[in-house]
Amino acid sequence: MAHTHDNEPTNEECADFLERIVRLIDNELAEGDCAVVRAHIDTCSPCLERYDLQRTVKALVARSCSEVAPSELRDRVRIQIQQIQVTITES
Repeated sequence: MAHTHDNEPTNEECADFLERIVRLIDNELAEGDCAVVRAHIDTCSPCLERYDLQRTVKALVARSCSEVAPSELRDRVRIQIQQIQVTITES
């Protein structure tokens, strides 16, 4: 479904921005490209929503990655991996 206003970008144009939005969040764009993507986000509600969603997901993942599994869990996983390796080796 295309945007309804003549001056708004089409879905095809927005699709071109999806990868660049992720790269913007990851600080992987040249400054000139950042300005273009930010200008698009400022004028396109669907892309602004995608930008906000991507930032939220990345923040949750980053926060989750800082947690450390309890040592008992790590030991159980390590033992299971070793058992699987022995089973595979013996087969």
